[in-house]
Amino acid sequence: MNIAFEKPSLWQRLKPVLAGFDWPLLLIVTCLCAVGLAAMYSAGYDHGTRFIDQSRNMALAAIVLFTVAQIPPQRLMALAVPLYVVGVLLLVAVAIFGITKKGATRWLNVGMVIQPSEMLKIAMPLMLAWWFQRREGQLRGLDFVVAGLLLAVPVGLVMKQPDLGTSLLILSGGLYVIFFAGLSWKLIIPVLLIGAAGITAVVVSEQRICQPGLDWVVLHDYQKHRVCTLLDPTQDPLGKGFHIIQGMVAIGSGGISGKGFMKGTQTHLEFIPERTTDFVFAAFAEEFGLAGCLLLLFLFLCLIYRGLIISAQAPTLFSRLLGGSISLGFFTYVFVNMGMVSGILPVVGVPLPFISYGGTAMVTLGLGLGILMSIAKSRGLMQR
Repeated sequence: MNIAFEKPSLWQRLKPVLAGFDWPLLLIVTCLCAVGLAAMYSAGYDHGTRFIDQSRNMALAAIVLFTVAQIPPQRLMALAVPLYVVGVLLLVAVAIFGITKKGATRWLNVGMVIQPSEMLKIAMPLMLAWWFQRREGQLRGLDFVVAGLLLAVPVGLVMKQPDLGTSLLILSGGLYVIFFAGLSWKLIIPVLLIGAAGITAVVVSEQRICQPGLDWVVLHDYQKHRVCTLLDPTQDPLGKGFHIIQGMVAIGSGGISGKGFMKGTQTHLEFIPERTTDFVFAAFAEEFGLAGCLLLLFLFLCLIYRGLIISAQAPTLFSRLLGGSISLGFFTYVFVNMGMVSGILPVVGVPLPFISYGGTAMVTLGLGLGILMSIAKSRGLMQR
């Protein structure tokens, strides 16, 4: 008796892989990538192969997303300690054997040149989520102290490189986990008040503390210059204040509706430095105006909100903490990048997710989104 076996169709083979994917999240990310490619085409069409390379970076990030989404959160939790330990050891190796470029020692040659601090953007939330999962139901004040020490080690090593932007992202990712784990507002509010008082004091005493030759002790000279330039960019309009001034001019010149796609004069006359990377938002605002900026902000808010919804519905404490940290991590990226381009924060080299050019950053974003998809699949979230 002959038995004929029907060959499964492509959809039948893909269905198990796609089952449980959070389609609203995927739609939001697709829209952001489309906006990013449009902005990159305009800002970078005469800037080498930036548009083609960014398309390749997004394709690679999509592969990472779909691959990581197939890994259950339980297996991700098993990777937390090894990734953290390897990441910290690599940061120590950077401090000893690292490659120095433009005064910063951030890279390591391991057969190929890598930047280990990028690993900690994901490894840090993983490690702290693992720690609080282990302490679930028996949390004490000492557990938060240990979490703070686990966070302080990589942040300190990255700041020493120095790399203020990346250290800020690692710090915020860890603090989000600690906050979601139940850190008391009695401890948070005093820190916020001290921070607000410190910022106010810096602004008020700007003329005195920004005098040439004055050592800030805790900051490098270039970091001091960034803060002082932020307070008054007109002091050095053709030097360190050039980025901020031109960024603000481009944003303001966009008006309500913008100058139009590929019609940005500040962009294409090359007044905006780093127009495809850190300052791409200025180029975007000039061409698409306030309306385009509001649309972009709306998409980012939808991304963060959807990520928090996925995290809130996660089955384990580990997944909830990790997902919440990754979701608010997008907020940190957006707030810091738009803030520095708009002149309300120092320039620290933080990219705008899905809009700024960059291979490593795009892959890191794909990894974070893949973890969110993995958490969504663990609950079997379907499109609603």
